[in-house]
Amino acid sequence: QSGLGSAASYAVLAGSTITNTGATTINGDVGVSPGTAISGLPVGQPTGGTVHAGDDVAAQAQADLTIAYEFLAGMACNVTMSGVDLGGKTLTPGVYCFSSSAGLTGNLSLDAQGDTAAVFVFQITSALTVADGSSVILSNGAQGRHVWWQVGSSASLGIASMMRGNVLAHTSITLNANASLVGRALAQGGAVTMDTNSIAGPGDMGTPTSRM
Repeated sequence: QSGLGSAASYAVLAGSTITNTGATTINGDVGVSPGTAISGLPVGQPTGGTVHAGDDVAAQAQADLTIAYEFLAGMACNVTMSGVDLGGKTLTPGVYCFSSSAGLTGNLSLDAQGDTAAVFVFQITSALTVADGSSVILSNGAQGRHVWWQVGSSASLGIASMMRGNVLAHTSITLNANASLVGRALAQGGAVTMDTNSIAGPGDMGTPTSRM
């Protein structure tokens, strides 16, 4: 059992830089460490959070993110989905693993089967690519805070896509124009790049538990 620790309050956390273009809205903390550069955040953003640029608070959040990332990466795989596009699928709670990259083209439905504590984990060895206009849909009690995307390299959320859950990327996360995320964009080593996005942090720990 592991939570995000001090990283839980972050809607956006990066390793190197955070850059934004356009009228992005962020609800939650924004931080970068060990880098310090944050550029382009609109006036008044983030709401419901503070900015930590290369300070000790952001460094601790990165340390806690690493623990959570490694915990997720080490979970036992329930279903191997290597080479399968997530689009058009309805999945029940479990740990889904990809030996290389993962793609989502279309809609992915996550069905909690009435269990609001149900956990969905996606272990992706390399990149996650969410195609333009694609969506993650939560049904039958599924909660975004219990959805985890462990991405071995970088994640890209396509134009006007609607993503749900905690995106923990080893390198970087790119939110293309008008992509929305209800969850967290947490990048360990690289950048988080935004363009007219809506990012709403869940505001709680979202602990992955032993209830699978």
